[in-house]
Amino acid sequence: MTEGKIESLSTSKKEPLLIARNITKKFPGVVALDDVSVEFFPGEVHAVVGENGAGKSTLMKIMAGAYSSDEGEVILNGEAVEFSHPQEAQQRGVAIIYQEFNLLPERTVAQNIYLGREPARFGVINQRELNNMALGVLKDIGIDSIISPSEMTSSLSVAELQLVEIAKAVSLDAKILIMDEPTASLTSTEVQLLSDLISRLKEKGLAIIFISHRLVEVFQVADKITVLKDGAHVGTVATPDASPEDIVYMMVGRLLDHYFPPLGEEEEFGEVILEVKNGGNDFLKDINLMLRKGEVVGISGLQGSGRTELAQALFGVVPFKEGQIIINGKPVTIRTPVRAIKAGIGYVTEDRKSEGLLLMQPIRDNMLLVVRALRSIFKWIHPDGVRSNRYLVPTLGKQVDVRVDTYSKEVQDLSGGNQQKVVLTKWLASQAEIFIFDEPTRGIDVEAKASIHDLIRDLTKQGVAVIMISSELPEIIGMSDRILVMHEGKIGGELPAESSEPEIMLVATGQMNGNRETESAISGGGIK
Repeated sequence: MTEGKIESLSTSKKEPLLIARNITKKFPGVVALDDVSVEFFPGEVHAVVGENGAGKSTLMKIMAGAYSSDEGEVILNGEAVEFSHPQEAQQRGVAIIYQEFNLLPERTVAQNIYLGREPARFGVINQRELNNMALGVLKDIGIDSIISPSEMTSSLSVAELQLVEIAKAVSLDAKILIMDEPTASLTSTEVQLLSDLISRLKEKGLAIIFISHRLVEVFQVADKITVLKDGAHVGTVATPDASPEDIVYMMVGRLLDHYFPPLGEEEEFGEVILEVKNGGNDFLKDINLMLRKGEVVGISGLQGSGRTELAQALFGVVPFKEGQIIINGKPVTIRTPVRAIKAGIGYVTEDRKSEGLLLMQPIRDNMLLVVRALRSIFKWIHPDGVRSNRYLVPTLGKQVDVRVDTYSKEVQDLSGGNQQKVVLTKWLASQAEIFIFDEPTRGIDVEAKASIHDLIRDLTKQGVAVIMISSELPEIIGMSDRILVMHEGKIGGELPAESSEPEIMLVATGQMNGNRETESAISGGGIK
């Protein structure tokens, strides 16, 4: 393939199960979809990709009955259908699994799978029969050894919750399964578990629509890839006929110069700005780490290994109970986030929607959250006080390339990439010297990822020190000057930037001690 052009696909003998034909959808001031046509076949995994705002979610919601189209039609099993509610789509075999799960945490797996459809007699639910029904579904899709019908969903991991959502869809006799960013919160091991299940569902004849920004996984599971850009259908290609570079070109309309900016050079790093000695709490044990100005230290590890817990301890959310934190050569006590902010630490959390933003508030208010919360810092940065907001907000927006027509718009109306950039601006406004990024590019498109990667490197060039947590091993390897691997609440080992994915996984699973020295990370037996 060249220049993003797509050759016509050979038609399959089987008929499409679902067709979106000439779909157009407009919102005030925006054409979300413009004459989009796509076909989905049984027994195939069809990925739909594109930048944030390309129209992927809008198309899925139209096919699943959450939206109605302004023009065009949805054809299911050869019949034109109009769904006025998602429940109607479910009854016709179209199920969608969103990033935010629709499960009740204080109910069992069986109760969630058959919610509203429980077997009952005289108003009393037959729990044994309910569990047997749920077990049958779990066995049918091959996950009965992983999840029990009687488990409370509140005790399940994100990956297991994903599997319960799929089991629920199968119990509804779904023929088309739409998966919206199913791997966004999963580790590589959990992604493989999900991939295996997708293969089994494909063999059963389901049409699976797979939305993801992770092109590595798209190429692993998808038979076809459809690219949307600015609400238009760029093209559809058989996966073996394309490369990731081809898909990126189709998505952004140009070749990206790089996936990751160049790593820092040893001589560019400054003195140690952060040091933790023997840090510990109820989960973390014997944490020892050092971070230099201008350096990116990547934190890897399996889900539950202590990655996020380490970030929360440094930021005072769940503080260290023992050990010592030293910032700029002086011991500090960090028991609250306010104290962490005053010590010069900024924390971009992994869940931007619930922890990083006030979704129903304007963009400008979100940008100024930190400086408004700490008036003394705000006055220190901008002596002119509130009058400088008119200067500060657009300056921050331009710095991270927030693409909006007005900063008065509510944050919830932005794409995922722009939301993440707004989170970054509130910490840039605080002039933090140490940034903690927890999953900084989760759920955003490739161009927004590249933009955030560039921003991180720009910060380090200014002497800012960065701790970056990521579940994506290519991101950890591509962005980190050194890599710390967490295992069971401890730092299982330290690896150099050029480490391989298998090597990181060996340390993450406790099969290898990763404390090997390299010229780039360690000099004379210790970091200088």
